[in-house]
Amino acid sequence: MTAKYIRFFNEIRIEDVPLVGGKNASLGEMYHQLTPQGVKVPNGFAITGDAYHHLLDQAGAWPKLHEALDGLDPDNVRDLAKRGAKAREIVYSAPLPEDLQTEILAAYAQLRQEYGDTLSLAVRSSATAEDLPTASFAGQQDTYLNISGEAALLDACRRCFASLFTDRAIHYRVDQGFDHFKVALSIVIMKMVRSDLATSGVMFSLDTETGFRDAVFITASWGLGENVVQGTVNPDEYYVFKPAFQKGKKAVLRRVLGSKKIKMIYTEGDTRHGTRNVPTHLDEQERFCLKDEDIFILADYAIKIENHYSQKMGESRPMDMEWAKDGLDGAIYMVQARPETVASQKKGQILEEYILGEHGKRLGSGRAVGSKIATGPVRIIRSLEHLAEFRPGEILVADTTTPDWEPVMKNAAAVITNRGGRTCHAAIIARELGIPAVVGAETATEILHDGEPVTVSCAEGDMGNIYGGQLPFTVQHTDLAALPRPKTKIMINLGNPEIAFQTANLPSDGIGLARMEFIISNTIKAHPMALLYPEKVKDPQERLALAKLTQGYTQPQDFFVERLSEGVGTLAAAFYPKPVVVRMSDFKSNEYASLLGGRGFEPEEDNPMLGFRGASRYAHPAYKEGFHLECLAMKRVRETMGLDNVILMLPFVRRVQEADDVLAQMAEFGLKRGENGLKIYAMCEVPNNVLLIDAFAQRFDGFSIGSNDLTQLTLGVDRDSEIVAFDYDERDEGVKTMIRLAVDGCKRHGIHSGICGQAPSDYPEMAEFLVDIGIESMSLNPDSVLKTTLHVLELEKREAS
Repeated sequence: MTAKYIRFFNEIRIEDVPLVGGKNASLGEMYHQLTPQGVKVPNGFAITGDAYHHLLDQAGAWPKLHEALDGLDPDNVRDLAKRGAKAREIVYSAPLPEDLQTEILAAYAQLRQEYGDTLSLAVRSSATAEDLPTASFAGQQDTYLNISGEAALLDACRRCFASLFTDRAIHYRVDQGFDHFKVALSIVIMKMVRSDLATSGVMFSLDTETGFRDAVFITASWGLGENVVQGTVNPDEYYVFKPAFQKGKKAVLRRVLGSKKIKMIYTEGDTRHGTRNVPTHLDEQERFCLKDEDIFILADYAIKIENHYSQKMGESRPMDMEWAKDGLDGAIYMVQARPETVASQKKGQILEEYILGEHGKRLGSGRAVGSKIATGPVRIIRSLEHLAEFRPGEILVADTTTPDWEPVMKNAAAVITNRGGRTCHAAIIARELGIPAVVGAETATEILHDGEPVTVSCAEGDMGNIYGGQLPFTVQHTDLAALPRPKTKIMINLGNPEIAFQTANLPSDGIGLARMEFIISNTIKAHPMALLYPEKVKDPQERLALAKLTQGYTQPQDFFVERLSEGVGTLAAAFYPKPVVVRMSDFKSNEYASLLGGRGFEPEEDNPMLGFRGASRYAHPAYKEGFHLECLAMKRVRETMGLDNVILMLPFVRRVQEADDVLAQMAEFGLKRGENGLKIYAMCEVPNNVLLIDAFAQRFDGFSIGSNDLTQLTLGVDRDSEIVAFDYDERDEGVKTMIRLAVDGCKRHGIHSGICGQAPSDYPEMAEFLVDIGIESMSLNPDSVLKTTLHVLELEKREAS
């Protein structure tokens, strides 16, 4: 006999949303269509929306529900709580009709036949108006985990039906214009994946903060996934670059370690509470919870799911997905997929930039959500009972948020939480509302105080900062659709991978100077020779710090290669396929010495600016092995990660012989100019580069003029000395002559000419000079790109007329 109110996943398609809701429809679609492609989905069945109507019809509950909800003021928190509780009580007290009970238990028995009597279930809501491309009901209703036994299953179903009227679900439907009485609740009943013994999380087929479409963004934490979804844990984060992955180049683009202080596991012997949170061990907190192979499986799933739904819908459809790894069979399963509803809905080409006018005292930081800035007084809310105290325009500060907080969140200037990652509830709602949030700030409720004025800045990269006081900021809007590209290429100087995806939204022709030093000093923190020879580091505290930094790696130098390649890889992926010119390390000896373990490997020099720096180090016995690590990292970026848009550049090449020595060394280390399309540039910053331009041009594919050092060495002025600062001027005729000769030499030999310095943006006449002599590119700091682009367009227009 065919069931009236039950549909197994293999009977459900995405078109069945009106009957079984978005969650069930998506699970059925994946189970039927994507399992053959290798995407694992646990089996289960849906209780249809018709069953919900049948339940309330038989109980005669509709008039009572109207009485409870008609005339509701959704912005009155107390009224909402009172009416919501009444509505839930009405639905929960309605007895399950006998025919419905029979069908549920028969389907449960069928699942037990497939998985055995030890089967435990997840009982989840699936609203029939759920997960439209422009609205998400995620987290609005309740979920019950580790359910086993007939009585527990039937009770969980009743509770699930009642959760259609949680306070947050009622408020969300009002905001979205849905009629409470035209939305039904379907229920998902599926095999539990034993991620309590492993790991789980959320992933997106784009970057949630910037809308960057070419990345898979994965979050992961130990145990069941509810903690990641609810934001009660700070998870690990991983990125995979989709275009390279689809070409078979499997590599993690970037990874960020989360604190993961708790994990959700099964509760044994408690029929009312199927799960509980326990503290994680220090070892679990200090290591990543996914291996690279797991990340690649998830990236594969994400790409297949996005491609399937995009083909099905006839348009690009980035997805928001939940996954779980089973600790018993070791397999990774998809347990949810829905359209991403925030970043993917941004239309048009208006670039909005928030710019902080000044930096005050930093009070705290966490993961940034969005890229905006907001100011206002702090309001700390420690529990639901205090929500009514919140006033519009305040900065909402809490340990974490749940969907019950949404009625007040929409009036907040910004949100700050102690716990949670960028896929937690607070982050999701902040994105939907278009307000900045700092999540995972850890001690925000302790260090901030009610009424204290603060500035929340999410405009400075991945880290969101909380500053004391209400700092000034500006907002710039630029219509990129109306902005033509100048003939002179405008490129960007960038070293910070955290702002790469965001910066890539600027109109540019790529990165003209990617500073390797930023990644080494901020991410790696250690001297490469100290990682190769930690036993030579004399300070025991430094040796301990090196060991802690590299724990989990087979060899300490592997840490250097992986982190450097991931940093550079993120920069290259953000701008792919535009060129990204990566300068090999250009620390001076005193700067190298300040790295962890570096003092014993560096000379003490009176004038490091003119000392052991740049190309002179690379083939030198004192640093040759360190340079080898740099080369291994760059080889990994180009070949393993598939980012062949990376061009390498040598700094401070003093002599032609030095160029030959270093190029030979690079070839020995696997980076031979011309092989696999590899281009190698040199910085043109020593007068000898200009005087012997014809010889140097035969050895390199291009020159980038370093105007700072070239000015210093042409005029004989120490650019760090204040007393002779008046003599330091890039506009000097001698400096301009050197630049002109360099550009002419590049033209003669048909190689690239560019400049990476602020002179074109600081001095309009320098930009005019560079356009006049026909330089191919100017590379500028991000804040100068738009202004200089407009100026160069005007210059080129004037020149053409």
